[in-house]
Amino acid sequence: MISDFQTNTVYFSDLINTLPSFKESSKQIISTLNSFEVKFKFLPETKDIWARDYMPIQINSSEYIEYRYDPDYLQGNSKGYRDLKSYPEIICDSIGLKTIKSSLIMDGGNFIKSSNCIIFTDKLIKENCHSYSRIELIKELQKTFKVDRIIFIPWDKNEEYGHADGMVRFVDDETVLLNYLYKNDSDIINPLKKAGLKLEYLEFSKKTNNKFNWAYINFLQTEDLIIIPKFGIDEDYQAYEQINSYYPNYKGRISQVDVTEFVKKGGALNCISWTTKE
Repeated sequence: MISDFQTNTVYFSDLINTLPSFKESSKQIISTLNSFEVKFKFLPETKDIWARDYMPIQINSSEYIEYRYDPDYLQGNSKGYRDLKSYPEIICDSIGLKTIKSSLIMDGGNFIKSSNCIIFTDKLIKENCHSYSRIELIKELQKTFKVDRIIFIPWDKNEEYGHADGMVRFVDDETVLLNYLYKNDSDIINPLKKAGLKLEYLEFSKKTNNKFNWAYINFLQTEDLIIIPKFGIDEDYQAYEQINSYYPNYKGRISQVDVTEFVKKGGALNCISWTTKE
């Protein structure tokens, strides 16, 4: 499977350029990508900015898995719910991308991948319980995404969407970086260690009361660049220094961008981007 650190092209919903509240952050992101010569494109036919959630998973140069994107947080009859649901098939058709359809119900914010392992919160089990037992689900995930290791960690109910991309990220195939919020949470740590992964922690010697400091781990990563959120608080520099330390192969290729307006809406840089190897 194509890992984040093998990708070379970044896609965004075209809405980040057209919605006024995001224009300044979008300009900074695009300027950063240009300065590091990272290729980027925009997705038409999107209904919200969270491209990671609805775009398919790339397995190799020719296989993209399109899962069933029908999240509980966009269900309901009132305006503002169903109206925000993007349809992957329409978007992929619009950019000429052929996909392989899967019956699995999921969204990409709850899909943390290396080349041989995937981490989900156990919300995925609940979403698919009518079609698969836990054992059947693991087998289906292994077959669909062509990996051996499938890891489930508990859904942090303080995060309504049930996503893992604010909790943990891969440093390399055998190491993960865990958000400071979970440093003492054995229910989250134990499944990762049981799977043979080494753990590092993104933590802060000095913390403000800023409610956005969870979001540093929700960075954008390609093979050539990491872009980290910043908010004008003490943790900005600490996060930058630690990520430089944990990702030494990116020396000189780690940047920060103010994404406060995105984080106010519940996501950060990984959430708004879809990365591929082209």
